[in-house]
Amino acid sequence: MFEFIVCALAGIGAGVATGFAGLSAAVYISPILVTFLGIPSYEAIGIALASDVLASGASSLTYYRHGNINIRKCIPLLVSIISCTIIGSIVGYFVSSTAIGDTAMTYWTVLISLGLGLKFLLMPNDNGREIGATEKARTVMSVLFGMYTGFLCGFQGTGGGMMMLFILTVVMGYALKTAVGTSVFIMTFTALIGAVSHFAINGMPDLSRLVTCVVFTLIAAQISASLANKIRVSSCNLIIGVLLAVSGVIMLLINLRDTGFVGIDTPMLIGIGLGAVAVIVLILCYEIRRLKKTDGKE
Repeated sequence: MFEFIVCALAGIGAGVATGFAGLSAAVYISPILVTFLGIPSYEAIGIALASDVLASGASSLTYYRHGNINIRKCIPLLVSIISCTIIGSIVGYFVSSTAIGDTAMTYWTVLISLGLGLKFLLMPNDNGREIGATEKARTVMSVLFGMYTGFLCGFQGTGGGMMMLFILTVVMGYALKTAVGTSVFIMTFTALIGAVSHFAINGMPDLSRLVTCVVFTLIAAQISASLANKIRVSSCNLIIGVLLAVSGVIMLLINLRDTGFVGIDTPMLIGIGLGAVAVIVLILCYEIRRLKKTDGKE
């Protein structure tokens, strides 16, 4: 029962992050399975990537119905990410779990998470704005970042969603909801390739864990994506900013604790996470109430 609860909660957290912010499910599922169930990192990453496939695919359909996907401009990005995801999966198998780290995260991922979170909180993204560079320069930058993102996604199973959100909003100038919708669309393919590569190399994981994570991630992602496309962009900025910033803080504290720089226990980390959940729930309650009033007037 404990294992089921852990997998279900990991899936719900991952689904909310995927549906609202286009984040990889591995940001939540991998460290939770490793920490609380003692699952090897490579197996946990495979489960997380498999959970990403249906959740991202279903979420991308929801964003598409609301006109919040733009694939034409990011085909080079898509190709570079997919090709390097395969390479990352193969390299990840031959590197020891100690080198990967049980948290399956890097300080670069932490930096991106914190930076993007603060950006959406302090400088909200409404209609999108491209950086001051030529179209060719933006394409080259997107391909380079895409190669790194694909390798990271295959190698660690994490960071793909955050990096894509960074590329699409900062480099390519996508509006927030379009960036999230396009990100989950691309992540459907990267997660599928990463999961297949992991299972082909390492074998199938425990089916009960896999099914539980996949089902709960899918349900949470569908609900979150549906809400994200209905609420105001300003509230989306707040929710995504909180998700990214708090995730970055928690990842940073976990990394510092594992290296012995700070002494922080798991309940405190859970408390920080629950605080973020409370803020997001309050924002959603306000938005749902506003939507009901708007529907009532109509």
